[in-house]
Amino acid sequence: MKSEFTQQLDGNAQRRWRRRLLAWYDRNARELPWRRDRDPYRVWLSEVMLQQTRVGAVLEHYRRFLQRFPTVQKLAAARESSVLAVWSGLGYYRRARMMHAAAKTIVKKHQGKFPGTLAGLRDLPGIGRYTAAAIASIAFEAPAAVVDGNVGRVLGRVFGTSLMEKDSWQAAEALLSRARPGDFNQAMMELGATVCLPRQPRCSICPVFDLCATRGTLDRPGKPTRQNRREICYVLDRRESSIFLVQRPKHSSLMPGMWELPEVPADHATGRASLTLRHSITVTDYIVRVMQSPAKGGSGGRWVQRERIARLPLTGLTRKILRQAQVI
Repeated sequence: MKSEFTQQLDGNAQRRWRRRLLAWYDRNARELPWRRDRDPYRVWLSEVMLQQTRVGAVLEHYRRFLQRFPTVQKLAAARESSVLAVWSGLGYYRRARMMHAAAKTIVKKHQGKFPGTLAGLRDLPGIGRYTAAAIASIAFEAPAAVVDGNVGRVLGRVFGTSLMEKDSWQAAEALLSRARPGDFNQAMMELGATVCLPRQPRCSICPVFDLCATRGTLDRPGKPTRQNRREICYVLDRRESSIFLVQRPKHSSLMPGMWELPEVPADHATGRASLTLRHSITVTDYIVRVMQSPAKGGSGGRWVQRERIARLPLTGLTRKILRQAQVI
């Protein structure tokens, strides 16, 4: 990959790429709350939240999470259920559990200080190559490149081919600005998120358009993923100021320990749905019907006071239902 890379972008072209991209970023970077300082805790939180999630969906969760856990020490001291409750609605709850575990490690083994090296960061629970490089470069100015979905798309278009993961990392390392690694990494991600878009790239405003091999076009192998469709039903049982909820088993492979409404088989649901909504998780689109009826005995749940519900670690779908039903 190195020889192919240098053939397409020689030393002068690489320097022009860095200079133009950083100048563009300085003028056009979005004002995002985690860019206001280089606090490694805030950088870490934003990078974990942004995995599998759009920026717009993260902003309010980020604000709320920092309000509840403003420091890594506060996060480490919290109960897991409290962390999951604040995380509720973002999905992929393993991220929150691993953050909680990493915070405890930082406090116990590192006296509350984030390791400033790639190796030290990767030793923390849940922190892989990308997240370690993002924290190290942005918070500590370490010369470490990042490759996420946005950066990978930019690199693929630059070289006119779908790169293997190893090649993407090599290309990103070769392009990286050693003088401003954190800003450069954010600029690459920003370019992919706002200009070098997946389906309709905005090539006319791209600061490195003339250095790109494909000028926005790049065939992707494989067929688009077909969405599955499924209907599910839940029971919303109210009693004065309480709602009946059930907790997923602690050993469940999906969202263990989270709270939700009792589910009933679609073909066993009786009466008319009081609420119908749509919900998507990865490759499945759900039609969700909510029945106003008594929860059957043996559901293994409990009645929860309305004012306490929002503090529980609810599944994202349950939170959506209760909001639409004006329970929370």
